[in-house]
Amino acid sequence: MAVVRRTIPVVDLFAGPGGLGEGFSAFVASGRSPFRIALSVEKDPYAHQTLRLRSFFRQFPTGEAPDLYYRVLRRDVSLQDLPVEAAKVPELLAAWQKADREVMCAELGPQNHESVRSRINAALGTSPTPWILIGGPPCQAYSLAGRVRNKGIVNYRIEDDKRSKLYEEYLHIIAEHQPTIFVMENVKGMLSATVENQKIFEKILSDLQCPAGKNSSLRYRIVPIVAAAEASHYPEEDPRRFIVQCEEYGVPQQRHRVILVGLIDTIGAVSPPPLIRSPAPTVKSVIDSLPKLRSGLSRSRQGGKYVTLVDNEDTWWESIRRQVGANGHPCPAWLNEIDDELANRLFSTVEQITRPRNGRGDEFLAANGALDRTHSLHDFLSDSRLSGVCNHATRAHMDSDLIRYLFCAVFARQHSYSPRLEDFPRGLLPNHQNATTGDFDDRFRVQLANAASTTITSHISKDGHYFIHYDPTQCRSLTVREAARLQTFPDNYLFCGPRTQQYTQVGNAVPPWIAMQIAESVFKTLVNAKLIDQ
Repeated sequence: MAVVRRTIPVVDLFAGPGGLGEGFSAFVASGRSPFRIALSVEKDPYAHQTLRLRSFFRQFPTGEAPDLYYRVLRRDVSLQDLPVEAAKVPELLAAWQKADREVMCAELGPQNHESVRSRINAALGTSPTPWILIGGPPCQAYSLAGRVRNKGIVNYRIEDDKRSKLYEEYLHIIAEHQPTIFVMENVKGMLSATVENQKIFEKILSDLQCPAGKNSSLRYRIVPIVAAAEASHYPEEDPRRFIVQCEEYGVPQQRHRVILVGLIDTIGAVSPPPLIRSPAPTVKSVIDSLPKLRSGLSRSRQGGKYVTLVDNEDTWWESIRRQVGANGHPCPAWLNEIDDELANRLFSTVEQITRPRNGRGDEFLAANGALDRTHSLHDFLSDSRLSGVCNHATRAHMDSDLIRYLFCAVFARQHSYSPRLEDFPRGLLPNHQNATTGDFDDRFRVQLANAASTTITSHISKDGHYFIHYDPTQCRSLTVREAARLQTFPDNYLFCGPRTQQYTQVGNAVPPWIAMQIAESVFKTLVNAKLIDQ
């Protein structure tokens, strides 16, 4: 293979909102970006919108994105009107059309093999070597939480769940298009999942090594990307060698994922340089600069029925005081069940609660939310041209959950850990049958201010109980933007669609910060193999 100096095409499958692709695009070597996203394939229409808008942004050199992009982020121009506005300027129209070609909304499967094949061939062009394949087949069937939920489904079998076989679509494309290197990401639950009494990971590993079958000469070496010292903690056959703990590499989140790097045999004996450890920023250091907001009010349970509440700053403020016995209201009985220090902290906190001037936030909030310039993630996340914050609006909660969030955050401040249901006064326990069984003892979880967050998952789209803000005066769960920052998405990365879909996109994504480090390792592998110039 000849040494090349052109950009290296990257095809992203099961792309989600584009976390892996963003990391590869953001990597810079010798003053240039060696990777370009040639094609992203994603079935969800809202994630597709997110990908296409970001692809438009990437058509321009760093720092030179057009004002039109920022007008969309600020909601001055709708996403639907972007093509109309772009058509007024030939350069912008060409960039939008190119972005549209680089993003494909399709479900990977036999029904789309021909169209996906055609798009990949068009994206790679006539000289596709070397090129990179990235992606993470959907993981719900493998995840530990998913398997717990699936136990409750009558006659459920993982072998009948088509999500457990989606890696075969990834495998099909490797076999047909033969990438120089591929990067496959998945949940660590896949290491213990079984299909028809066989460990699914053993089968996946075997298949990836011979993607075109045992009788084909096409072979890949599957290697870990963590340091040899870490991988050596486990025997060579132990799949835990492939687990990447993101908080060990500068991501402010305890996210543990399986990362498989496959090298085509013709590349030679080179291996990816391991990721370099760096401390994880704390939750507070990453999201505290964002504007403070109040939660919304949705319903109240009264006399066995749910009553819709009026949601405004006054009713929010009054609801909190009423439920803790402040401002002349009767003292609730559950306060007598907690220790005096915690009760005093709680009352002191309630006295500090004000009506946040930014209310519940908005899809764009004209406010300064930039990170401190000394922060390790400042340059990666911040954009001075934005002049505000995107996707920073709160969800509505039941009035009783406001007090549970308040209690949890105050408790976490006192004890430096999030309370479990066994730590709750009985009067604050949720009205659920499993509240006292211990099955879901961590149903409410505060993201501790001075630590990396727990894993941001797609469950954040369901409710906010596992993602409570550490600031008790806000009585709420995390916004999409706060979750996106913990996932290390740049502030100028807009998540499209309804808020529930935005949360899902963020929770399913690969943190771009870890993806960028993987991209650096892949780049150095190509250099060491003398396939590209430094």
